[in-house]
Amino acid sequence: MRRVVVTGMGAITPIGNTVEEFWENAKKGTVGIDEITKFDSSDFEVKLAAEVKGFVAKERMDFKTAKRMSVFSQYAIGAAREAWEQSGLSIDKEEPYRIGVCIGSGIGGLQEMETEEQKLTEKGPSRVKPLLVPMMITNMASGNVAIDLGLKGKCTNVVTACATGTHSIGEAFRTIQMNDADVMVAGGTEASITPLGVAGFSSLTALSKSTDKERASIPFDENRSGFVIGEGAGIVVLEELEHAKKRGAKILAELVGYGATCDAYHITSPAEDGEGAAKAMEFALKDAGIKPSEVDYINAHGTGTHHNDLFETRAIKKAFGKDAYNLKVNSTKSMIGHLLGAAGGVEFITCVKSINDDYIHQTVGTKKTDSECDLDYVLNEGVSQKVNVALTNSLGFGGHNATLAVKKYVEG
Repeated sequence: MRRVVVTGMGAITPIGNTVEEFWENAKKGTVGIDEITKFDSSDFEVKLAAEVKGFVAKERMDFKTAKRMSVFSQYAIGAAREAWEQSGLSIDKEEPYRIGVCIGSGIGGLQEMETEEQKLTEKGPSRVKPLLVPMMITNMASGNVAIDLGLKGKCTNVVTACATGTHSIGEAFRTIQMNDADVMVAGGTEASITPLGVAGFSSLTALSKSTDKERASIPFDENRSGFVIGEGAGIVVLEELEHAKKRGAKILAELVGYGATCDAYHITSPAEDGEGAAKAMEFALKDAGIKPSEVDYINAHGTGTHHNDLFETRAIKKAFGKDAYNLKVNSTKSMIGHLLGAAGGVEFITCVKSINDDYIHQTVGTKKTDSECDLDYVLNEGVSQKVNVALTNSLGFGGHNATLAVKKYVEG
């Protein structure tokens, strides 16, 4: 198989709209959760969300083009441009049909669905805007990024709920390995902090109703009560190793393994024994040729729901055995909430930055874990230590499990 490396990264998050801003705030333990401002939440039990702050679309792209996109596509463009710029690639010097895109969104343009349905109900079908469909469908993040950057290779998207970003990067990884592309722009994007989005997850009893922003998203804590909905995008440039070396690219890390399974158990709950998630981790390690004892760190899905945190912990123990207690495990969602389809993209970037800086951020806000959540979740403060190999997990409604294995790049 061809080796695949990371040469560019871009992020739009609740704690920073560039990778460096996001990562510096993550190392500080900055919490990006606050009162909902996207709509009037007076009638809602849920009062908090992790909103992107300070993102102005016209500052990141052409104003007229931005007006024709839903917010999830705008976030994707913003993050993809940052990743592309860092990679140093120039489409004028590349074969455009060898560069593809795989960027997913779990929900797509929910804002447009809501506003245009209201127009339909109140004013009739003739008032629904012509661009409703191309603004709301999930594949338009990939499509818009491809148009913006001039990328003419394989262009697709994966939609697996909260595992979307991780699966998208994994499928892009496979595309390069199998020689269907030399470069892939991949990741996830989401913008679903809307009345319908919050009401739907709230009715499902999935969201935390806490009004304390420092204790709303508390993965693995004995008092956890649900996740905090977030938004943003995490996009990376993946590149075949020899292609990257030939042009003198700076290599950030090497993507070495991908595992994907399904629980085939329940539409929202992970399997209680953690078997499906454990297999995804096992498959990623096997794909990478890495032993469990060689893994330093797992960026957990870690949503802050009772079932996810407990069953993911069981999965880690099942996959790693006694080595599970030698791992550092944390949850980026403790600071940025759950970015749904974008979560895996941002959390993959977190793994790369942890490898680059040999630093693992804390799980912020978590005070005391429950009895069965007994791994090292990096509480109270971050840890400076050598990080050679990291895994990132994502688990989605429908039973979707995805794991990526990334390691320090070693030439040779």
